[in-house]
Amino acid sequence: MRTKLTSMLLAVSVAMTSSVAFAADKVTLQLKWVTQAQFAGYFVAKDKGFYKEEGLDVTIKPGGPDVAPPQVIAGGGADVIIDWMPSALASREKGLALVNIAQPFKRSGMMLTCRKDSGVKAPSDFPGRTLGVWFYGNEYPFLSWMSRLNIATDGSANGVTVLKQGFNVDPILQKQADCVSTMTYNEYWQIIDAGLGADELITFKYEDQGVATLEDGLYVLEKNLSDPKFVDKMARFVRASMKGWAWARENADAAADIVLDNDETGAQTEKHQRRMMGEINKLTAGGGKLSEADYKRTVDTLLSGGSDPVISKAPMGAWSHAVWDAAY
Repeated sequence: MRTKLTSMLLAVSVAMTSSVAFAADKVTLQLKWVTQAQFAGYFVAKDKGFYKEEGLDVTIKPGGPDVAPPQVIAGGGADVIIDWMPSALASREKGLALVNIAQPFKRSGMMLTCRKDSGVKAPSDFPGRTLGVWFYGNEYPFLSWMSRLNIATDGSANGVTVLKQGFNVDPILQKQADCVSTMTYNEYWQIIDAGLGADELITFKYEDQGVATLEDGLYVLEKNLSDPKFVDKMARFVRASMKGWAWARENADAAADIVLDNDETGAQTEKHQRRMMGEINKLTAGGGKLSEADYKRTVDTLLSGGSDPVISKAPMGAWSHAVWDAAY
């Protein structure tokens, strides 16, 4: 009896020791938008156990039209957020010290999609047209582009009329706008699915126009980077996340299916997510460590965004390679 009791006590002791030794570090990630293939790398990393292998217990919080990632992290609701650099730099200038620790998206997916029957064949045809533009920080690459083309955005005869576009493509379908803002992986395909053929459209990618800004970077609060334990935790998070993105590029359809499994709303479809995954993989290829040249291009674009730029001066300390270097 004593032997059995001793064995039981030993087993309990080992179990308790193991649970303490292997207690995973908790990380909360706030997405910029709803659950979709745009964020596949993170869902893959969680589903495939890449985070677990790094000793992490990661919670992924979906975003949406009423969720502002900078506000979430400011309120303590996340350790790391996904945001577009214009938004992050604007937040930093307003006093929320966000720092980019990794840049999984190498290229921008933003473009202007126009109806060919509007007569638009090149940017020089924009004057006199109505263009749908996203606001809330997404308008700055557009304003910078128009500024470079010397095209006014006040609706004047030689300028363009800017239509404040919601997060849909109705204006181009209903001919309320000649062109609308789209992402290569999302709204463009909504137009196609609504009945307009690719041969009826012409697209202008911001990347090709030289005014693209960085999208979907990973940001943390600057104060936390002074804590070596936090840097180590984020290094493991970044390493596992990039492993997830690499897996998604090699297994596109399977990655899209993982996203669908995590979509609690049931709003996404297999067709749309698999197509989105293919487009997203083009944007993440070569991403990871933030390129200083890409960062400078983004800042220059924002500073040249017309009379009301998103930032008033080039920021200091807005990015750090500390986490990336610790990861690799």
